[in-house]
This record gives sequence, C-alpha cells and structure tokens, in this order.
Amino acid sequence: MFTLDSRLQADTLTVGDFPLCRLLLMNDAHYPWFILVPRREAVSELFQLDMADQQQLWLETTRLAEVLKDAFVADKMNVATLGNVVSQLHMHVIVRRREDAAWPAPVWGKHPAEVYSAEQITAMRDRLRLVLADDFRFAED
Repeated sequence: MFTLDSRLQADTLTVGDFPLCRLLLMNDAHYPWFILVPRREAVSELFQLDMADQQQLWLETTRLAEVLKDAFVADKMNVATLGNVVSQLHMHVIVRRREDAAWPAPVWGKHPAEVYSAEQITAMRDRLRLVLADDFRFAED
C-alpha cells in the first residue's frame, strides 16, 4: 500500500493525483515548486519502477513541466530526482524565474520557506484547474 513519506507530508500540500503520481505543492511561496510521487510501495530509485511506470512517470513529469512553464511564465524549469534526504522516489518540478528568491542558484536551503496563505493556496488551485489535463483528479474532488 502506498504511504507518503512523513517529511514530504510535513513540507507539502496535496494537490491531487495523476494516473501514477500524487502531485504535491511544496509549502514555500517563494517558488511554484511541485513534487510528483509515484504511488508505489517501497520505491526509492527510478529503475525500481517497471518499464510502464517509468514511461508514465516521465510522461506525467514532462506534461506537468510544460503546462507549468506556460501557466507561470517560467524562464527555466528545474526537474530533478535526488532522494538524499527523502528516499521515497519523488520528482521535483520547479518553476524558476530570473526574479525568484534564489535565482540562479538551486532552491534547496537558499531561503527559509515562506508558507502559503489560504488565499494563495486557493489561487494556486484555481490556476492549476485551468491547465491540468482530464486525467488529473484534484484532492478535494
């Protein structure tokens, strides 16, 4: 059974689900920073997914990056899977802009997180509703 790592659960807001991945929003208003987590048990590396899931993860990652780039007018999209702190397989998809708080450095540890307000979360969800595909299900649906 899929269980989200407690550190991801503590640092993120659940947006919803693609066919394979749970979509999370990092609770840091400095950046539109999303995390995809394949809903598979005990997977820490890409190669531990079967080929169909590997392809689905890449499909969901690239589709998400593409719609976020347009929706948030990104100068650059950062896509990465590291897992040095949280071993559960997860893919970061981060909208970067030249005027963001960390540009051009990586976002990790650059500034203390700025937690989203309730109004910002509502605005983010509304924006995502306009761009996410039919195969996406929002958490509150």
